[in-house]
Amino acid sequence: MTGPTFITRLGVRGPGLALAVKDAIDVAGVPTTAGSRVVAEWAGPAAADAAGLAGARAAGATIVGKANLHELCFGGTGVNPWFGTPVNPYDPDLVPGGSSSGSAVAVAAGDADVAFGTDTAGSIRNPAACCGVLGLKTTWGRVPFEGVWPLAPSMDTVGPLAATADRLEQAMALLLPGFSRSSSLPRRVGRVRELETDPQVDGAVDAALASTGWEVVAVRLPGWAAAHGAAVTMLLGEALASHRRLVAEHLGELAPDVADRFRRALGLPAGALDESRRRARAWRAELAEAFAQVDLLALPAMAGFPPRRDAPEVPPNPAAAPVNLAGHPAVAVPVPSRGPLPASLQLIGPDGSEELLVAAAAVVEAAAN
Repeated sequence: MTGPTFITRLGVRGPGLALAVKDAIDVAGVPTTAGSRVVAEWAGPAAADAAGLAGARAAGATIVGKANLHELCFGGTGVNPWFGTPVNPYDPDLVPGGSSSGSAVAVAAGDADVAFGTDTAGSIRNPAACCGVLGLKTTWGRVPFEGVWPLAPSMDTVGPLAATADRLEQAMALLLPGFSRSSSLPRRVGRVRELETDPQVDGAVDAALASTGWEVVAVRLPGWAAAHGAAVTMLLGEALASHRRLVAEHLGELAPDVADRFRRALGLPAGALDESRRRARAWRAELAEAFAQVDLLALPAMAGFPPRRDAPEVPPNPAAAPVNLAGHPAVAVPVPSRGPLPASLQLIGPDGSEELLVAAAAVVEAAAN
């Protein structure tokens, strides 16, 4: 079934920005369900806002609702059997992307000016790509995570989604008061081709980059596949640690795809997480070498177009999860394609480069569209 964008609707629009908040982020006085029927049954009203909402409150933003999501933030499709599935604005038969599905749909449909989501292995960039909006995965640790439902703490981040680069900048200023896009722009961008990608998506990304006027050079990242594998192991192992009680007592009451992921986590061999952490250190070193040569890295945010809602289980996005393993920021920007939907260009920067990424996103938006 298709269902609501919001799990809980709140205030009507006021004079400030209308903000949708993923229902994994505490809003004072409102239960945080994490998109789970089990959690909703015991969740009481949050005692306080999550730390990352302080700037939004100070700026007078109106929180219009707690946005729907993939259960426990643990899935990339956004399909939710308990609260319904937010409707992809392009085609209701396609997934909206997850886990921050409601956040992306809210801004795509005009139900909110901006939205906050979380991104652990692509959970902001996936729905941004599926719904034709912009989404920014922030540097790990830059936005406070206190008061947010944990999934994999070594990779969890909070970030904004918006329909335009200007709105994305405004949303970042709600998360980080005083934020503004950089006045400088990238000069040299590294084009990464480590994924098997739909040719129409690849072509759209190349055309968008060509329209910017930046120098685009090929960059090889031979550790990409190993980093993806390590990120998936980290996701599974830390998600299990974050949900021990839930898994022990309620595994059969979770959505089948979510329960299956926890069963996979239970089967991880001893030492798997330690090996993933070693791989993360080597991966950051490999990326540091790349960033010594280019300002940003570029590749599709998703290797293909959104799958159908009735498609088999979707694994973690191989275009996204390695970025979370490194902790670096990345922005997904919709670009025209010759396919059925827009494609999505992903730009990745070194730690703390969100200002440059938003500025670059504005250039892509203006040049490509």
